[in-house]
Amino acid sequence: MLLASSHCLILILLLNCANAGRVLRRIQERARDLQRQTAERQLAARAVGARRRLRPGRIRQPLDHFNRQSAGTFPQRFFVNDAYWRRPDGPVFLYIGGEGPLYEFDVLAGHHVDMAEEHRALLVALEHRYYGDSINPDGLKTENLAGLSSQQALADLAEFSQYISQTYNLSHRNTWISFGGSYSGALSAWFRGKYPHLVYGAVASSAPVKAQLDFSAYSNVVGASLANEAVGGSEKCVAAVRGAFAAVERVLTRGDVRQLAADFRCCQVPDAADDQVELMQSLADIVMGTVQYNEEGVLMSIRELCSVMTNSSSTRDGRTEADTYGRLVQLAQMYRSSGEEACLDVSREKAVKDLMNTVHSMRRAERQWTYQTCTEFGFYQTCEEAACPFSGMLTLQMDTQLCPLLFAVSQHSLPARVAFTNTHYGGDSPHTHRILYVNGGIDPWKALSVLPDRTGAHDGALIIFSEDTAHCADMMSGRVTDRRSLRKARQEIEGLVSTWLKAAAQEKMEKGQV
Repeated sequence: MLLASSHCLILILLLNCANAGRVLRRIQERARDLQRQTAERQLAARAVGARRRLRPGRIRQPLDHFNRQSAGTFPQRFFVNDAYWRRPDGPVFLYIGGEGPLYEFDVLAGHHVDMAEEHRALLVALEHRYYGDSINPDGLKTENLAGLSSQQALADLAEFSQYISQTYNLSHRNTWISFGGSYSGALSAWFRGKYPHLVYGAVASSAPVKAQLDFSAYSNVVGASLANEAVGGSEKCVAAVRGAFAAVERVLTRGDVRQLAADFRCCQVPDAADDQVELMQSLADIVMGTVQYNEEGVLMSIRELCSVMTNSSSTRDGRTEADTYGRLVQLAQMYRSSGEEACLDVSREKAVKDLMNTVHSMRRAERQWTYQTCTEFGFYQTCEEAACPFSGMLTLQMDTQLCPLLFAVSQHSLPARVAFTNTHYGGDSPHTHRILYVNGGIDPWKALSVLPDRTGAHDGALIIFSEDTAHCADMMSGRVTDRRSLRKARQEIEGLVSTWLKAAAQEKMEKGQV
């Protein structure tokens, strides 16, 4: 079974910031659905008391915190769990929502919840503006998206912290620690950087704190991870993946698009060049998703993928397939079977139409996140460098065409927008204090975080780096199957959070505030 239910609890904590195709997004959605079902069973025993103390709520937030003449507001959703809290002076653990819905399990499960129980902390979580149910009915219209930005989201957090402090009669005695993963990990780091008087320390897991327009490093890290023998990869595996995509390109060059559509069970025949790019992106997404969520029960592991790609006896439709093309066909079939998808949607026109849809629903995130990539971050996962194991058809030009088409954001303005984000937050060289950056060696997003090998680039930043772990793997509770490096990383996180809390208490004693 490719989607191991025992691993799916982590998915509620993984708000992936991949600006990739529909297949990778569907992998995330499937895992979220399975996670919710699995979490209900897994939490039934442990969190009965905690669930009784779970409190959902909403706070009215300004659409524009920086323009007090603007009267517009929106409802922002949050959760509070005070089951473990030592009143009145216990710490506060803030879980920050990212580019997707917030769920009650964000204050019921995960490594931060384990630590909250140990330190008797109040657990609070805030949904990101414009995502989930924290949006006005007309919020997705282009003219109303101006309020969607990371700067506004941080201001939301500041207002929320004041609201919680007033509601629960908190004071200087309550030490705040923030947590987040992926984009919300970056928000955790930035919140500490921009509002250090509100949060004492921040844990930023797999946080892409550096905005980058052409994120070619993503695909390059995928290739390197496929070659990593420690996680089941090999140079033979990378060569097989590279050869498979080259074989698909040869079929396209011959014009055998109907054969290609039949082999990969496409919903449409990719006659148009844009549809052919969609097909290539979908096939790359299967490999990207495997690497990014390796051993987390999302689709398959790197070891399983490489076993298929290097096995000359792989079969397709009852025939022996010794070629890499046939093995890639098998991977696509495994993906479709795991999600019970009848065919692979490769229509670029349909993809654009979906992104143009301004009707709000709880699960919608693609339009909002695409807007943020156009206006703040880039993060376009291209394949125009020689190290990329996929197809050179995945270009920056193709990705950025969506910005003027969907939002009237000029392609020429994108470099300046990305540069502003890095100037505002400090990129991957932030001069901040008490921020812990946690990354895994095979996670493609590590390339945009703060890493230990950038000598002198981070001014004494706190860093935990696990060579053989994946995206946000540290954020879930421990499992017996966890790698030693992952167990060690969690222990180091626990140790540092404890140190922060002790240091905060000592500082307050010295100031006579206790």
